[in-house]
Amino acid sequence: MKGATILIDRHQGCEAAALMVDGQLQDLLIDPPDDTPRLGAIYRAKVGRLLKGMHGTMLDLGAGNGFLKQAKGLRSGETVLVQVSSLAEPGKAPSLSPRLLFKSRYAIISPGAPGFNVARSIRDEEERVRLLDIAAAGMQDAPDTVGLILRSACAGADGAAVASDIAAMLDLALNVLDDTDGGPALLLDAPDAGTLAWRDWDGEIIEEPGCFETHGVWDALPEPLEPLEGGAFMVIEPTRALVAIDVNTGTDFSPAAALKANIAAARALPRALRLRGLGGQITVDLAPLAKKDRRQIEQVVKAAFRKDSIETNLVGWTPLGHLELQRKRARRPLSELL
Repeated sequence: MKGATILIDRHQGCEAAALMVDGQLQDLLIDPPDDTPRLGAIYRAKVGRLLKGMHGTMLDLGAGNGFLKQAKGLRSGETVLVQVSSLAEPGKAPSLSPRLLFKSRYAIISPGAPGFNVARSIRDEEERVRLLDIAAAGMQDAPDTVGLILRSACAGADGAAVASDIAAMLDLALNVLDDTDGGPALLLDAPDAGTLAWRDWDGEIIEEPGCFETHGVWDALPEPLEPLEGGAFMVIEPTRALVAIDVNTGTDFSPAAALKANIAAARALPRALRLRGLGGQITVDLAPLAKKDRRQIEQVVKAAFRKDSIETNLVGWTPLGHLELQRKRARRPLSELL
């Protein structure tokens, strides 16, 4: 099947969504079966004991704890509004942020960050002016401390739809910001897989039982061995401490085999990590690589992750020549969900 298709189905009673592009699985979301804090959820939390050695504090979320790094000025027992900013390994608390974001398909409401901004990917000046006019009209009654970001999906979108989205997100944000009285509680749950797919992906939507099976989603699930172009491959092995990736040239014995395999691996990394739901520290053991070629690999890696929706930073090279990345823990590992 050509083009992008968004499939919404269920897996073991939980909602799931998959993005197929030209018949290849590009992204997969499955809701967790438990009620652990999820990325984007907003809580009214109670400040616990300040952890000076860790420059943060543990917060009581009502259904578990979370870790807030920016604890300056907080007092034990105080109530604060926080949002889950990063997931954690089993046995650890998720990371929290005092900066709240209310995100929809077209609009992001940003309390504490005033001003109107349009996604930089929208470069047409007339379109930017049109969207800024819609933003100004939609935010005219908003508090001065609340800002708005218009996402790239706004490009060419119907003005009434964008305005309606702004109004809905602004109303939701103001209601949550006013709900500061009471004990620890979940104020706004994270969006489910179907909502995330509608919000962040583009394509024809098919929502029917069994569509994962009929469109080959389950057959396309990633294996530890990820094939690359030219017969090369990489093996991805998550451990407790980090994600280890080994790149091999495979059946290619040409003089440029190692460089070609490393470039192919760099381009394939975002999709490979996204489908497996992997994040945290990532160490890549590349095929034998000359130091003079490191710059080229860095450029390919940065270009590949620039298009990825999950924040990933290139940290650098180890003394042994391994490439290190730091990726936000935005999802539960696929191995846990399946």
